[in-house]
Formats: sequence, structure tokens, C-alpha cells
Amino acid sequence: MTIAIPIARNRRYLALFFPWLPAERLRLTRRPMSAAQDDRPRAFVEKQHGALRLVAVDEAAAALGLSPGLSMADARARVPDIDLFDHAPHDDQDWLERLADGCARYTPTVALNPPDGLILDTTGCDHLFGGEAGLSSDLERRLTRLGVTARHAYAATPEGARALARHVAGPACDEDSAIRRLPVAALELEEEATLALRRAGLKTIGDVARRPMSSIAARFGAHAVMAIRRILGEADSALAPRRVVPPLGVERRFAEPVARTETILTILAELAGEAALLLKEKGHGGRHFEALFFRTDGLVRRLAVETGAPMRDVPALMRLMRERIDSLNDPIDPGFGFDLLRLNVPLSEPLGASQLRLEGGATGEAAVTALVERLSARLGRARIRRFDARDSHIPEQAELTLPALDPPPSHPWPSPQQGEPPLRPIHLFDPPQSIDVLGAEVPDGPPRRFRWRRALHEVARFEGPERIAGEWWRRRPGSILLTDDKGDEHVRYLLGDASSHVRDYYRVEDRRGRRFWIFRLGFFEADKPMPHWYLHGLFA
Repeated sequence: MTIAIPIARNRRYLALFFPWLPAERLRLTRRPMSAAQDDRPRAFVEKQHGALRLVAVDEAAAALGLSPGLSMADARARVPDIDLFDHAPHDDQDWLERLADGCARYTPTVALNPPDGLILDTTGCDHLFGGEAGLSSDLERRLTRLGVTARHAYAATPEGARALARHVAGPACDEDSAIRRLPVAALELEEEATLALRRAGLKTIGDVARRPMSSIAARFGAHAVMAIRRILGEADSALAPRRVVPPLGVERRFAEPVARTETILTILAELAGEAALLLKEKGHGGRHFEALFFRTDGLVRRLAVETGAPMRDVPALMRLMRERIDSLNDPIDPGFGFDLLRLNVPLSEPLGASQLRLEGGATGEAAVTALVERLSARLGRARIRRFDARDSHIPEQAELTLPALDPPPSHPWPSPQQGEPPLRPIHLFDPPQSIDVLGAEVPDGPPRRFRWRRALHEVARFEGPERIAGEWWRRRPGSILLTDDKGDEHVRYLLGDASSHVRDYYRVEDRRGRRFWIFRLGFFEADKPMPHWYLHGLFA
């Protein structure tokens, strides 16, 4: 007989189960209802297998005998005055994430346990709140003030804590005995496997654990054995936190809640100064700063700003924070006040001393970076963009736009030789515009004259051809033909769509000194249509 020895572990996990999460989310996030409507039982329905069925109920509906899985018609027949709502899993997920953010005051490692639970890794954190009982009591008090019902349980494994929070165990002298007294449904196996275990007389986890694991694996699969071992602590299980723990963070707790915005910003500036000193010791500057405002009812508000270069300048950081606050559509609501303020620095980079100009003052790049940071904080990170060179010889794919706060470009911009004209025009048309060519040298000559936008241009000088073929390693069949309001066809080359075509480009100058970048699509070939000509860009 093989005896499994539990793995020695010192970790502790706290599982939270919100049994009425959809109903409480609806009550707390929607406009207030009348007293008569608020007392009526509620249920949430979703179409399953061609019929509307209940997927969630509130406490009042559960007390009347309604449960998930019941058809809507049966629910109406049993409780005629029930209020039915469409199930909104995305809204429930958002609400669960808001609750997870509020639990970050207790531990930085908070994992979602959808659709209606959270798991907290409280290892090394519970002593800050007077032990496990003090932490859970404080958490329960805040959730009650918010109006959220929760059941909680501690265990040495995430699976054990989840099972204890969701299922009722019989009287037990310790944690391991309590887990072994849980019903087999706590293993969360497939419904057929759970039913088969019950029919075999294995009604609790302890009953299953006393059986040889080889027979369990042969009948129900290796995943069933792994579920048993993890819930009993005989196998390690990883917890995936919702947010990565930041490498640097400072916080301030208040004995009395603070509700004034100016007071909060003053304290935030003090925290920024502390963070700047820590960054200076490391020789780093912050690129991403995140402020968390914890309300007394358990909710939290996040404000994040990014910088174009590493920085430790507290006044500049506070200007960005104020810009970010002023740009919010939904102002920061303190509720009954904030009792915890935290400033995290998720991203930092080396920051050395900068060279000043001889006549004094900072360099111009710093002023441009500060302007980009302020505009990005006010208008949004994706609104302020810059061009970045891309490693591609296809003209319309040789550059792309990225947020200006992103790291510097990895590919340098091509530059012409000294004294030579630029190889590429400043302005590119997207898509290239069709032109009518009146006479061209065969096989590789430029047009003598062409018509563009009803104006005739006579070519006086030209350079070329410069032949550009498609990227064969990204070959995709076909191209896209577009037609404008005048009936002209344009060719729009997307990523790899030019692979089956060859373009001969010419830099031409007309008799009035205007310079154009035109190309011929295809070749002059017998028994084939004449190739088309297009204007792709204008030189300055």
C-alpha cells in the first residue's frame, strides 16, 4: 500500500466566493429602484440549447426554490412576480475585477477565480492585519459596507481554499480533515465522473483519497488524480495573479478617511518623492507610474501615466497626474473617503546625468519629451503618435505610426548621400493615384507626358527606373483594386499583396519644376494589356 506524504508548505491562501454576484452587481451599478422593485426576487436568463434558462439567481429567489438550470417558463410558474434580466457575463467579469483591485490592499497577489470568486495569496501579509482572523474580519467588514455577500476560507492550497469556501464540510478538528469531509463535487470533475463516484459509494474526498490512485486514473483519467492531489496538498499548484507585482512601490495608510482631492494630491507628491529617492539609489528613472486610491468601502481607483524618457522629477510627475485627473470623464469619487494611497512604479530604466548646454538650460529634447508626456496624459496614450522606420523596401510599408511614449525606434531612417536629392518623396498617396500616360519609351522608359487630375504634365527630366518587387516571403495571392468617385482605379497594396507584381519607379520633373514619383505596374509584353501607371508621391 502506497501512502502519499503531503508536500511541506508554508503558504496560505484565502478564497472568496460571491454567491449572489450578478444580482448584487446589478443592484450596485444600476440606477436606484423603488422599494417594491428592490424586494422582488431576481434571476438572470440565458439561451441554452434553444431554451431560456436561469443561470444565476439572487438570495430571495434561491429561498423560493429557484436555482440555475431551471427553465424560464418553470420559474415564472413557480414565482410569477420574479424579475428576469439578461445574463451579462462581461459585466460580471468587470465587477469581479473591481473587487479584485480592492483586495490588493491585503496582498499584491490576487487571482481571479471566475465566474464568482477570488483567491488571495496571503503568505507573509496576514500579520499586518492581526493574523488570518483579523484580515478576513477587515475584508468582510468592507464588503458588507459595500453591500456584497461573500463566503471565505483559508487553506494551504488554492484548490483547498476554493473548495472550503464553496462547499459545506462536516465538523472537523483541522483543515485536512475538513477538506476530506467535503463532497466529491468539490473536486469539480465532469458531471458524469462525479455521478459515477457517488454511485460507487464514494461521497467525500476522503473516500476517494483512500482508493488506489491507479484505479482512479484508469477509470476517470489522470486529471482526476491531479485534482485529488492538489486539493489535498500533495502536488504543487500555481496561482496566476491578475496583475504582476511591481518592482517598486510606496504607500500611505490613514487613520481617518481622506476625501479632499487636494489633500490626496499633496500626499501623492510626498509618495512620489519617496519613490524618486528609491529610484535614485538604483540609478533608475520611472517610465510608468500608477497611483491607486483605495476607498473605505473596498473599491479602488487607478490612475496611470507614462513618460517618454526615464524621470525622477516630482513636480513634472505631479503635473502629469493633474493632467490625467482633469481629463477624466468620470471624476474620482472618494465615496466615504480614501484610507490607503499607493504609488507603484511598474517600469523603470537606467537614468544617468544629462549634459546641459554651455550657456545654461536643459537640452531641447527634454522640452519635447515633456510636451509629449503632457499631451499623452491629457488626450490618451494612443492619440499622440510618431513615425517609426520599418525594415521593408515596399514604400507604403517602410514606416508605421506608434505611440510617442514607446521606446525609440529600432531601425534608423534612411538618409540620402550628402549633396544628393532624396530617394523617397515626403508625401505618399494612399492608395496610389492612377494617371493617363501619353507616350512612353519601350521597354523601360518613363512617360513623355502624363495627365493627372485633368492637368497635363510634360516630363523634362527623369531618373530611373528603380525596380521594386514584392516580398516573396510574405506572398499572398491577388491585390485590391479601389475605385474613387471619378471612376479611376487605384491599387492598394496591403501587407504582402504586392508580391505578385513588379513596379518600376521613376523620379520625374515637369517643365514647371514640379517633381513626381510615378511607377509602372507590370511590363510591356506582347499579347497582354498595356501596363498601368500610377502616381505614388510628391517631392518637396
